[in-house]
Amino acid sequence: MKPVGRINIGTGIIIGTIVLLGVGATGYWLGNQRTEDRGQRTEDAAPKESAKKILYYRNPMGLADTSPVPKKDSMGMDYVPVFAGGEDVSDGKSIRISIEKVQKLGVKSEVATLRKLDKTIRAAGRIEIDERRTYTVAPKFEGWVERLYVNTNGQAISKGQALFDVYSPELIGALREYALAAQGETALSNADDDAKNSMRQLATASLARLKNWGIEDQQIKELAQDKNKRGLTFYAPVSGIVLEKKAVQGMRFMPGEMLYQIADLSSVWIVADVFEQDISSVKTGTKARVKINAYPDKQFDAVITYVYPTLNAATRTVAVRLEMANPQGLLKPAMFAQVEMPVGGKAKVLTVPTSAVIDSGTRQIVLVQLAEGRFEPREVKLGNRSDDYVEVLTGVAAGEQVVVAANFLIDAESNLKAALGSLGYAHGGGATQGAAEKTKPTVVGHQAEGTLDAINADGTASIKHGPIKTLGWPDMTMDFALANPSLTSSIKIGSAISFEIVERKPGEWVITKLQAKQPDHSQHEGR
Repeated sequence: MKPVGRINIGTGIIIGTIVLLGVGATGYWLGNQRTEDRGQRTEDAAPKESAKKILYYRNPMGLADTSPVPKKDSMGMDYVPVFAGGEDVSDGKSIRISIEKVQKLGVKSEVATLRKLDKTIRAAGRIEIDERRTYTVAPKFEGWVERLYVNTNGQAISKGQALFDVYSPELIGALREYALAAQGETALSNADDDAKNSMRQLATASLARLKNWGIEDQQIKELAQDKNKRGLTFYAPVSGIVLEKKAVQGMRFMPGEMLYQIADLSSVWIVADVFEQDISSVKTGTKARVKINAYPDKQFDAVITYVYPTLNAATRTVAVRLEMANPQGLLKPAMFAQVEMPVGGKAKVLTVPTSAVIDSGTRQIVLVQLAEGRFEPREVKLGNRSDDYVEVLTGVAAGEQVVVAANFLIDAESNLKAALGSLGYAHGGGATQGAAEKTKPTVVGHQAEGTLDAINADGTASIKHGPIKTLGWPDMTMDFALANPSLTSSIKIGSAISFEIVERKPGEWVITKLQAKQPDHSQHEGR
């Protein structure tokens, strides 16, 4: 019976081993099957994730050349695919950047609207005497100044105030002649008509002579009655300031010689120099505001009364005259004035904020926001300007959103493409490849290394360079323009170099920095 027991035990061990092997094989097969299933599902899912629609293929050098199918350029570089969801290039002009980057740059927009352009023309001016209120005292006969009552320049005088006394033999003779003629006319009242008419004509002629000299009737009457009076007093014709006094007591004067010049400063002129481009908006009768440096806390009101018909060729300005009351005498001739002339538009015109315009010098560009994160640069023609807005004649329609902030994040020497590149437009290629490249910063200067092969006859440098990662270029030999011919003056042909290139315009790459690489002595020192 014992041998039988041993046989049963061995048989059980064998059967158990077989069962374990079967279970292991089954598990291994099931595991492989699940792995294959997962792999199959991954392979099925991957094309779904990566199967983005290719819109077209662009030139790798950023040239305006696209292709609907894959191709290579003249240097053997593959055209770059442009995927849907990257840059929106439905018309080849618009730009798409991420909402996150829009917020980071602080991009702001405003609607182009119709409005009246209220403009303020500012001009520098000076206070001048009203020429119509200037008077000269100049006797019309010869004589001497016997006595001065007003004897200083700048003295304020009132109308009718005595200025000076004169003695004139010519005047006294004319008065005596008139007095005798008047007496003779009275004495010949009973004479014949011819005698009376002759004496009357003599008296009339003498009186007319005195009046032509500016002698008033009352003065003539007083002089004719007082035979001992030998002089005449001159009075101020107007209230004002003595601008110039030439009269000196005891001096002799000739007919027409100016002895006093008097100005009435109760009203003054302001002559402002308005720039040529603004003169069409200046109209007579328009009110203006005037500020005087001497009185910074005061503002004066004036009215435009005349626009001079000539232009100052040196300053390209036109003189404009304004009138302003000066009852307190605060305003002095030759004071400096700052004139502000508000000019309102007659009709509403289409306008955008002045900050929306990118002026390259030869043309003006406005960035129009087509949708969230999508922009289109448009060339516009501009009209009149105000302080904050400018009229748009063509290029933008009413109601469109225009970018007014962060639209000019460029270097002063960069061109328009660089300006658009600062908003996410790839400077080296023009389109983005998928979501990964959306986060890459815009690069203006690209660093590279290579060998200087030759200096060409046209002044360009032939360089064999290595890969340029920021542009996605492989190693090749290319000709580059030089920003300055002196960049290669101290570098020998065949030297290893490092350099920097920028895109001056699409497809034109210029070397801005170039220097010879220092030889590596570490290997020699190790030996």
